Amino acid sequence: MSVAELSTGGFDIRRLWTDRRYRSLLFQLATLVVLGVFIVLIVNNVIQNLAAIGVNYGFGFLSQPAGYDINQQLIPYDSTSTHGRAAVVGLLNTLLVAICGIVLATILGFIFGVARLSPNWLIARIITVYIEVTRNVPLLLQILLWHAVIIQLPTARDAISFSDTIFLSNRGLTVPAPIFGDGFSLVPIAFMAAIAAAIVFAKWAKREQEKTGKIYPVFTINTAIILGLPVLAFLAAGSPLSWEVPEMGRFNLRGGIPLRPEFVAMWAALSFYTAAFIAEIVRAGIQSVHRGQTEAAYSLGLRPNRTMRLIIIPQALRVIVPPLTSQYLNLTKNSSLAIAIGYMDITATLGGITLNQTGQAMEAVMLMMSVYLSISLLTSIFMNWYNRRIRLVER
Repeated sequence: MSVAELSTGGFDIRRLWTDRRYRSLLFQLATLVVLGVFIVLIVNNVIQNLAAIGVNYGFGFLSQPAGYDINQQLIPYDSTSTHGRAAVVGLLNTLLVAICGIVLATILGFIFGVARLSPNWLIARIITVYIEVTRNVPLLLQILLWHAVIIQLPTARDAISFSDTIFLSNRGLTVPAPIFGDGFSLVPIAFMAAIAAAIVFAKWAKREQEKTGKIYPVFTINTAIILGLPVLAFLAAGSPLSWEVPEMGRFNLRGGIPLRPEFVAMWAALSFYTAAFIAEIVRAGIQSVHRGQTEAAYSLGLRPNRTMRLIIIPQALRVIVPPLTSQYLNLTKNSSLAIAIGYMDITATLGGITLNQTGQAMEAVMLMMSVYLSISLLTSIFMNWYNRRIRLVER
């Protein structure tokens, strides 16, 4: 077949080499093929080597009985459960400490970041010392320190009491447990409806401000909507919520929700460690906004708190959010250090006891890598979406 015959269909095959675009795609395709063949050969070689030493590749071990207990469970589990269920329990524990850590680290980070710019010399210096010390001490040492402090607290019989409702001891933190009655489902429905109404009102207020210049107290009204509507639904349903308050027994606390010392130590260590980095990000974001913006706001009669909330922070977020995403990812991955103090996350269950019992090292590691990769990708997708939502639009 001649080149002319190949060209009769309207496409000249020589363009695959002479055209830069097609040549680039051709090289990328060839690279993907070579990489795919290389991965297949490596995997096949590993499977053959494992079979030669009597280790079969597969994930059937997930259906075998685990034979070990887990000290913190968000779903029913016992030693007769499967390795797969043990991995799910570990995954839920990982998500619990990661989500709680992200929430607390974000709150503390923003507070510390703003406080470091405080005109109060003492407050600014205290925050500076905290940030520099925390950032320059390895996280593992901080986890061990928090755990050592917690297990040295008084015993459960002599627990530190906060208004006789929350108790702190060497067995962790015990808080009241909610007991939901009939009709409580109306409260979360009202809460979601309140959020939707707040979003609609905020958009309407913004359009009105652009058209007429009138400024509505969006924050105050939305706060009233988000808090008021669920409260009204709660009262209308007959207050279907009660609390099981922990009580001191003969030797131990009874009732409530016990937060184990390993979880409390991990939560505190991850939160305060990551908050130090977030504080620096917030400080840099605020300082990136030109001081003329603040002076202009003051000249219009805006008070400092409204200037920070309405002028400075919205502009600073475009600088804050991208590195903030990295800190969220780091916190989630750093939670794998929990194995050092016995917190049963997915690294301790699937990558620890299960791996040692079954010998399926490659499968366990692959599953853990997939879990952390999925969490990181989902976090990045959400934060990138949020970053696009708050970006400054040039007009």
